[in-house]
Parts: sequence; structure tokens; C-alpha cells
Amino acid sequence: MDLGDEQPTQHEIGNRTYVVAQVEPLDVDGVRTTEVGTALWLLAFLGLLPFWGTLQDNGRTWWLWTCLAGFGLGLCGLEYCRRRRKERALQQAGR
Repeated sequence: MDLGDEQPTQHEIGNRTYVVAQVEPLDVDGVRTTEVGTALWLLAFLGLLPFWGTLQDNGRTWWLWTCLAGFGLGLCGLEYCRRRRKERALQQAGR
């Protein structure tokens, strides 16, 4: 993937010079990462569900709702990443 911009190979910060490695960027669309994160939030919610009474007694039911919110936001992020992947594929096909 050629982005068309030349990146510097060295950076001088203070008395030090840092060399930038010449590596190709990863073509990551974020779908798998978002799927895994969303699944982990759901598993955390389901794992805490049997402890509802204990969480309620200790004033920590917000743990459940945090997991549920993480799952819901993960679904929104997953849809976003899938649309972005589809749009990028269309742009690549048009070139």
C-alpha cells in the first residue's frame, strides 16, 4: 500500500537520534479486534450475572451495567468497522 508520502528515516530529539525502521504498515481494519473486545464484554457480563445478589449487597451492580454498556458500544463499533472495511474494499476495487 503506497500512501504517496515520504516519511523521515531519522528523528533527532535532544541529544539523541532515533532511526525509523522501514516496515510496511499492517492492513488492519479493526473488525477482529472489535469482535474479540465485544465478546469479552459479553462474557464478563454473563460471568458476573450469577453473582447478582453479592454485587447488589456490596453496591457493585454497576459492574454488570458497565459490561452491558461495553457490549452495546462494541456492537456499534463493530458495525462501524465493518462499514469502513467495506468502503475501503470498494475504494481499492475502483483503483
